Amino acid sequence: MQVFFFFFSLILCFALIFAETLENDKIALLDFLSHFSLPLHRWNQSSPTCHQWTGVTCSRNRIVSVRLPAVGLNGLIPPFTITRLSSLKILSLRNNQLTGELPPDLINLKNLTRLYLQHNRLSGPLPETLSELKNLKVLDLSNNGLNGSIPSSLSRLTRLRVLNLANNSFSGDIPDLDLPNLRQIDLSNNKLIGAIPKSLQRFQTSAFSGNNITGKETQNKTPFGLSQLAFLLILSAACVLGVSGLSCIIMITCFGKSRISGKFRKRDSSSSSTTPPGNWTSRDDDAEGGKIIFFGGKNHLFDLDDLLSSSAQVLGKGAFGTTYKVTMEDMSAVVVKRLKEVVAGRREFEQQMEMIGMIRHETVAELKAYYFSKDDKLAVYSYYTQGSLFQMLHGNRGMYDRVPLDWDARLRIATGAARGLAKIHEGNNGRFIHGNIKSSNIFLDSQGHGCIGDIGLTTIMRSLPQRTCLTSGYHAPEITDTRRSTQSSDVYSFGVVLLELLTGKSPASRETKHGEKMYLATWIRNVVVEEWTGEVFDMEILSESGGFEEEMVEMMQIGLACVAVKQQERPHIAHVVKMIQDIRSTDAD
Repeated sequence: MQVFFFFFSLILCFALIFAETLENDKIALLDFLSHFSLPLHRWNQSSPTCHQWTGVTCSRNRIVSVRLPAVGLNGLIPPFTITRLSSLKILSLRNNQLTGELPPDLINLKNLTRLYLQHNRLSGPLPETLSELKNLKVLDLSNNGLNGSIPSSLSRLTRLRVLNLANNSFSGDIPDLDLPNLRQIDLSNNKLIGAIPKSLQRFQTSAFSGNNITGKETQNKTPFGLSQLAFLLILSAACVLGVSGLSCIIMITCFGKSRISGKFRKRDSSSSSTTPPGNWTSRDDDAEGGKIIFFGGKNHLFDLDDLLSSSAQVLGKGAFGTTYKVTMEDMSAVVVKRLKEVVAGRREFEQQMEMIGMIRHETVAELKAYYFSKDDKLAVYSYYTQGSLFQMLHGNRGMYDRVPLDWDARLRIATGAARGLAKIHEGNNGRFIHGNIKSSNIFLDSQGHGCIGDIGLTTIMRSLPQRTCLTSGYHAPEITDTRRSTQSSDVYSFGVVLLELLTGKSPASRETKHGEKMYLATWIRNVVVEEWTGEVFDMEILSESGGFEEEMVEMMQIGLACVAVKQQERPHIAHVVKMIQDIRSTDAD
């Protein structure tokens, strides 16, 4: 009996300790709130902290996350209040009106991994105590009025992955921050001087723009003898390329465009081994022969015969035609889309292709060439080895060899695709429309950024059946004729892609727990209303040890804004780009 009472007393003691610990956390937060004339939803002494307090997350009976972005906090960060949360891992007070210096008692937050204080009115220097937060992975102090030098002691933050100090008033040299885990940095638009230190030269120069930076610190100069050798090798290679490319150079016109005449011809049996599948060849009695037209003033080393005789692989069959990967003799590859259901005549087709060809941006899949004849219409694009976003999100789900997309990758894809759509909408004097935004038309470049392809084809194609529009889940509710898509409907479709990125789910209709069928956008709207937001996120990113829930919630809010039912409530794509970039500095290498 004594043993029973001993263990019972021990358990009761632990329970009291845990309760007191959580109660202390609660008191600390109420002390913090008392410095602001701001009523927060459900923040009161009587309500359960871990289940009802807005912006508060608990784990093991301790508060581990406080997220209060854009709630109207105005004034100094009160000392010895929120910093009493010794188990706190994530603190987000961004987009408020906080003033004054960073409190030195931040050093008490030993478990802090993410600190978001961007877009406030903070001032003064960075405290040296900041470098004592050894577990810090993300530090975002951008868009404040912070000044002084950037302390070299930040090198002690060896777990730091993201450092954003952009748009402040920091001065002096850039310290040599040898941070092995640093993935992203932004020091732009400060008053920094000198050279980019060796440890940070792996990042894009845009991360240091808007400063008085003289360049990069150089290592030992290359011996002159090696330079001479390199020059001779380059000269020799240039001579060889010049001779081999002479015949192609002659074909380039002064308007930056080359036209190579040619008709589709049937291949005889001797070339059948290289003939692509899917009825790649065409009739040789074509009464309306066409020309393959290249864009960009480039010296393309292939012509129509090369396309027809090269080996090809079917990448997919969609509503607008069959897409092939065509590999040339020199092993270079392009994507050829054989268009079907084209209703435009030659002149309208060529005019639309000319407008598409003028859109040049690193996040827009380049239209290299096109071909028009009576029986065949082709569009030739750049080939992306990383594949489409659809393949990355949905391919090999549940298979042992699947390589999932982490959150950093998804954020880069979203940023690149948003920038690409913004560039597309600038075309035709700001009136250009994509018309068919979906994950299978977004590709990944070599750096993992999203690039938008298949642009501007809807206006020359037969309208998709209304049933297809309704079941795909990508089209805005007002679109019943795909030939009449708008920039607003493009934004809606892009919002669906953002939600697809977050959930890992197809936008097509699904059955809910109540047996109803609804599309992805509608389903997420209902989820948000029922306040079980976290359950929508893809388990592949929730399982990451880093934990980027704050950023994912922000992205979901952007996606929901894009898929607003009323057109006038959807943001302009330029605003969408800014909102996504504000989530984090995404100019990652």
